[in-house]
Amino acid sequence: MIFIRSLIFNIAFYISLPGLMLVCLPLLVMNRHVVGGVAQVWSRMFLFLLRVICNLKVEFRGLENLPKGGVILAAKHQSMWETFALIRHSPQFCFILKRELMWIPLFGWYLARTKQISIDRARASTALAQATRKSRDALNDGRHLIIFPEGTRRPAGAPAQYKSGVAAIYHDTGAACVPVALNSGLFWVRRSFLRRPGTVVVEYLPQIDPGMDKRAFMARITDDIESASNRLIEEAVAHDPSLADVVKANQGN
Repeated sequence: MIFIRSLIFNIAFYISLPGLMLVCLPLLVMNRHVVGGVAQVWSRMFLFLLRVICNLKVEFRGLENLPKGGVILAAKHQSMWETFALIRHSPQFCFILKRELMWIPLFGWYLARTKQISIDRARASTALAQATRKSRDALNDGRHLIIFPEGTRRPAGAPAQYKSGVAAIYHDTGAACVPVALNSGLFWVRRSFLRRPGTVVVEYLPQIDPGMDKRAFMARITDDIESASNRLIEEAVAHDPSLADVVKANQGN
């Protein structure tokens, strides 16, 4: 049954996303806020499809920790799920992403129109400076800057691999940072076709104020995100013991 539900969802997912982008194509001549509204619609559709087809729900905790103005959201990255779901409560969002995504027809056009920050990973010496400058502009514009501090997806339960780029942006922009924990990788496993039923929990943690030095900030953010994410994983496993197999399989990755 999980396979059938996952098949139906994946078909719906890969049809509805380009379908929505085609229908809303005329809106690309509008301003960033209008085009960003398309992403908000898609985020709601995405979560709705997961709930009704795969019985995969979502619970957002700690929304009181999410300010309306410019702030860095440093999120755990376990699957593709959060790239769509995190914008649900961030209408004015901005991701730092690899520039290759900008080359995708339709999808890349929307990324460019909403002024997402693309970087060339092959030019590491200049990429961080470019990302910091554009991040400062986005934060000054009152946007939520969504960063995945590990740089890429890490399976649920796998050892953490945080990179220092988020600390540099935090330090150089003088912005506050809200750590974001989650357990999405238990249900939407990286490189897996299956979408397991259950409840993904996203938890916005207490804000880290500006002013910490980079080393202390990295220690704080790593501990905050990892401790909370591990707690959310343990909660899910306690509710559904079969998820322990997912965690066990990932611990050596």
